[in-house]
Amino acid sequence: MSMDETESALRLVEIEGRGRALVASQPLKAGQIVLRDSPIVVYSALPLIKHQSSASYCDNCFRMIPLSTSATPCTSCSYNHLFCSPNCFTAAIGSFHSPWVCQALSRLHECPSLISQPLELQVQARFLIAAYNLAFVSPSQFQVLLSLQGQGSPSDAPAAQFLHSLISSICPPSLSLSMELTAALLAKDKLNAFGLMEPFSIQKDGQRSVRAYGIYPRASFFNHDCLPNACRFDYLDSAPDHNTDIIVRMIHDVPQGREICLSYFPVNLNYSIRQKRLLEDYGFTCDCDRCKVEASWSDNEADAIDDNENEEELMDEDDEEQMVASDTEQEAAGGDTDFPHAYFFLRYMCNQENCWGTLAPLPPSDSSSSKLLECNVCGNLKNDEDY
Repeated sequence: MSMDETESALRLVEIEGRGRALVASQPLKAGQIVLRDSPIVVYSALPLIKHQSSASYCDNCFRMIPLSTSATPCTSCSYNHLFCSPNCFTAAIGSFHSPWVCQALSRLHECPSLISQPLELQVQARFLIAAYNLAFVSPSQFQVLLSLQGQGSPSDAPAAQFLHSLISSICPPSLSLSMELTAALLAKDKLNAFGLMEPFSIQKDGQRSVRAYGIYPRASFFNHDCLPNACRFDYLDSAPDHNTDIIVRMIHDVPQGREICLSYFPVNLNYSIRQKRLLEDYGFTCDCDRCKVEASWSDNEADAIDDNENEEELMDEDDEEQMVASDTEQEAAGGDTDFPHAYFFLRYMCNQENCWGTLAPLPPSDSSSSKLLECNVCGNLKNDEDY
């Protein structure tokens, strides 16, 4: 896939052992926006049959629809698909909620064999409807979707067979479907979908659920690192327009030529959980610098570190200053420490209770970096001089 349209700050390259990757094409500053990407597919993460107590969301832009707002219903749906405004409804008809999607979702609602399935399978059915709709409304974007990484595995075959039989029964004859294509699409979704999360502020016990998923073709080239140098933000309910876009900002300065990586999950997870999730969800194990250090720890040492990471305060003020100073000095000298990522946790992990988000500076003004860091989960701001 060509990266001609991506921001000039990034360059697409092939890295041995890592595949396609994005590297800095110039020195990058902390807080700098290096990518703003729009989804080619976006679809709900909710069950097909919504609970009566569930919040209402626009079925196009996925903003929350306040109870005090008069929502715009789809005039063709048998079920209650809502939109935040007449303009959003009009835009949806030509894209994510085309007449065929409207008809297909209505038929899925009436399918007992799917409604009784786990949520994951229902969401996969939503994705396939959205993906095949893309083939109708934008064949070129459908080819972009097919060009993304992801290949089906034998363990995914039963779900793919069930969904293929279901979806092919409601697709028009003009769309040539095959079991291989359905399996390939599901694999693309598994590896490349970004979750658009519920705001942290309305969640209980710090647990955040996914409101929708999107496929972002350029953002899909970011590889994973357990100590990322960039993180992504979304502003579903607050952005005035293009609210399903994701924005990737630098956490700290990096030199030209350095690979730019995101973390695929919260950075506070321990070594064994990270490795398990990466293998099950993405098909690889991580050997980043952090993992190399933590792999050498005994189970007891790892548990002790995890306990420390999950405390609101990792250490008292004097010890914290000593740790930061020691880490900075050893990093400058090129040496290793037993806990080289302590500095990252102290400076770039949000200390809001149960948040575990990552902090990145606000976009720099002119040549100076911002002193305010924003959490990509709860949105809290922290003064960099306070760490």
